[in-house]
Amino acid sequence: MADLAALLTDLAEESAALDRVVTGLPEAAWGRETPSPGWTVAHQIAHLAWTDHVALLAVTRPEEFAARLARVRPERLADEGAEEFRTAPAALLDGWRAGRTALAEALARVPEGTRIGWIGTRMAPASMVTARLMETWAHGQDIHDALSLTRPPTARLRHIAHLGFRTLGHGFATYGRPLPTAPVRVELAAPEGGTWSYGPADAANRVTGPALDFCLLVTQRRHRTDLALTAQGPVATEWLDVAQAFAGPPGAGRAAGGGTGPGVRGAAD
Repeated sequence: MADLAALLTDLAEESAALDRVVTGLPEAAWGRETPSPGWTVAHQIAHLAWTDHVALLAVTRPEEFAARLARVRPERLADEGAEEFRTAPAALLDGWRAGRTALAEALARVPEGTRIGWIGTRMAPASMVTARLMETWAHGQDIHDALSLTRPPTARLRHIAHLGFRTLGHGFATYGRPLPTAPVRVELAAPEGGTWSYGPADAANRVTGPALDFCLLVTQRRHRTDLALTAQGPVATEWLDVAQAFAGPPGAGRAAGGGTGPGVRGAAD
């Protein structure tokens, strides 16, 4: 069983790392375009703040959460949420900080065994925390790309890698492809050394490579040809084209050659 307290600690650390990047940015930098068309650095933080807000509604006021979602077309959720929460940088940062703290406190109080209604699914608290960490990291990547910054991979990527593996079937289904029946083995070189492995050891279909590259793939922040991932077997090979660890319609992904193409907006798994 997932350790909810440990997950919440990792989410707080991932959020704090991104907070340090955007704190003190000149106002002009907040308006810089990110790889997601039409989204600035401010839009990216506003999206995270909005998603924390609706996640808190899902935990504490599920009826209001459902009514809110019903008022917006699913394909417009991310854009409208980012616009709704986008404001001056100082206020945006204050709101994001307060919202993510409130959500973490609410999730820590959810009784064990509870399933939280979410966008198209129901989630355990630990799954929601993992999804929030995935989103924070993925949208943080967009911000780093926009600011021409690099960041070292951390052990927190293990949560995103595990989510990426668990959503294999989701990726195929999202793109309207038959669900594979053959298992896939994933072996990833962890940032701190060692290997993170998922799936049967004897599976004929295999994906291997750096954990960072796998996380960039499943969050659609890089094109598969720009990553050092190797696929063996037809299922594994096709998976690299449809991998999507977030909910919603198929992502546009990134263009090959540098990872700054069409991009992905809301990752709302």
